[in-house]
Amino acid sequence: MSASSKPFAHFPPEQEAIRAKCFHPTGTFVEFKKEEIEQSIPERFAKIVTQRPDRIAINSKTQVLTFDALNQAANHVAWTIYERFGEQSEPIVLLCEHGAAAIASCLGILKSGKIFLAVDPSYPLDRIANIFEDSKARLILTDSKHLLLAKQLTIAADSLINVDILTGDMSQDNLCLPISPDYPAQIVYTSGSSGQPKGLLRNHRRLLHSTMILINGGRICPDERILALYNLGFAAGIGEILKGLLSGATVFPFDIKKEGLSGLAEYILQHGITYFASSPSTFRYFINELSEKQIFPSLRLIELTGEPLSSREVNAYKRHFPDQCLLVNRLGNSETGTLCRYFIDKQTQITTGIVPVGYTVDDKEVLLIDDAGKEVGVNQVGEIVVRCHYFVTEYWNRPESTSLNFLPDPRGGDQLAFCTGDLGRMLPDGCLIYLGRKDYEVKIRGYKVALTEIEIALQKHPKVSNAGVVACDREDGEQYLAAYVVLRDKQKLTVTELRNFLKDNLAEYMIPSTFMFLDSLPLANGKLNRKALPKPDDHRPNVGQQYIHSRNEIEQSLVQIWEDVLNVHPVGVHDNFFDLGGHSLAASRVISRVIKSFQLELPLKALFDSPTVAEMAKVITLNQARKANQAELERMLSELDKMAEEEAETVLAKGSGGS
Repeated sequence: MSASSKPFAHFPPEQEAIRAKCFHPTGTFVEFKKEEIEQSIPERFAKIVTQRPDRIAINSKTQVLTFDALNQAANHVAWTIYERFGEQSEPIVLLCEHGAAAIASCLGILKSGKIFLAVDPSYPLDRIANIFEDSKARLILTDSKHLLLAKQLTIAADSLINVDILTGDMSQDNLCLPISPDYPAQIVYTSGSSGQPKGLLRNHRRLLHSTMILINGGRICPDERILALYNLGFAAGIGEILKGLLSGATVFPFDIKKEGLSGLAEYILQHGITYFASSPSTFRYFINELSEKQIFPSLRLIELTGEPLSSREVNAYKRHFPDQCLLVNRLGNSETGTLCRYFIDKQTQITTGIVPVGYTVDDKEVLLIDDAGKEVGVNQVGEIVVRCHYFVTEYWNRPESTSLNFLPDPRGGDQLAFCTGDLGRMLPDGCLIYLGRKDYEVKIRGYKVALTEIEIALQKHPKVSNAGVVACDREDGEQYLAAYVVLRDKQKLTVTELRNFLKDNLAEYMIPSTFMFLDSLPLANGKLNRKALPKPDDHRPNVGQQYIHSRNEIEQSLVQIWEDVLNVHPVGVHDNFFDLGGHSLAASRVISRVIKSFQLELPLKALFDSPTVAEMAKVITLNQARKANQAELERMLSELDKMAEEEAETVLAKGSGGS
């Protein structure tokens, strides 16, 4: 009996019973029908605008837009592009902060018949430049904040549009271009094993099919309040936006890189968020910030995807969230979209450490094959191969990658098959267990990373002769990157110098947390033997900074926080948090603990501005002094008020006695 998935409609009874509870308590769910994917995204959006023009579409920290206002803003962008570049289908780069303007610009690009290519502005300039050059885009849409960055990518003045200062003479009516569902809609760039990012080309039908799966799977209705954590430059970013807007719901963009996680719980409560989707890593950091008493009465669905999910996260979900809230473990990738779902409620028992990714969604089938390309049996391990009519069928300007990853139907049908490079095991009832990557591509904090791309970047350093990178597991289940470096001619190189070098070439999540310097790398048959690499330890790395012990109680408390979060010992008061392996999510944990320990209000930015224990201790001391001065001032004012009241009473008493 071969191992293949059962269709979404054939859930076992216990899964159907949980899924039956997946409804908004007051809203009315309307199914996204299959025939509705045979249109363009602007067509579908126009229908939603007509149905509910005055409902809130986007609610960001800086801007609130109704569906009608969002449509007008998108039309303004669309006409501006159309007047300049006509109807030709071509990529338009979007370089904007995560928020309402970026979403309106994305819709405007699609309305103009062009292909949107959103790039995260926090990427290093070299990486952004590589993407821009590879895409052959002639136009960049940007905002005032990133205008200088955009100008570094192009010298042509007419190739830039600042969406913050669009002239008001453009029409705000619908452009109404005839856009086929086969038209390309998006290029999304992912990490590439060749050392360069590679772009995936998605058409309107493909994006709408993915949106249909998300809306129907979560039964998203117009009363939904959807948290959008992903930048549009990531594969999941557009899905978060479209599943909200194309169901008539309200989308709440939240920039984790800017805001951190310490304020996310309050944000969810304040806005009555009902739908939360993230990677397991982000969720893990989020729940670590919660107090035992925090509850989220409006939250009804938590959907996690991008990495293997452990029973640890399931147990945390059961502790912190209300009974009506369901947890969904979802498997998918950039090429195929959502593949499987597994629904979990408070009664679900996970008997092993690995949480199943569940049962296949509509229109997709999962096969497991061995190295010879033959299907394996149930309970046997094989590579996950997907049969489907609806997924990415080509890479941008990379025909060799297209032919390598997309194969003829192994069962002889007319569907394409995509080899995911993931390993899985199928249970007899069609439930899939995800077992990780077959090759050396991993998921770090929800982002797909090719280890070879990091190795290539390391080997570009003039003092590095060889390098290897592996993904390791912490005790809490989180994966992190460890780099092993061999230096040329026994030269000297600090971790700080190496990190700074990588920052110019790699995204933050691709920079290893740990570096080990070796005399040579272990080889097997002339290739790097990753399994023979030594296990990273928790010793303080060579950051090029003399170790200085904590000198007072504040520094001692901060050192303890640094060591606990980073799992590095010992931490010196002048050691940079990020040179020790810190990243944005870990920074959020540090700030949260600092706030709790010292009873202060500090933004996430404080750690980026003061990344050493000594610097943070000064910030805390100044804040405590201000707090103390404020308390003393309030005490003095209170005494003055009291004296004034007593004096007034005395005057009144004298006046009364005199009359």
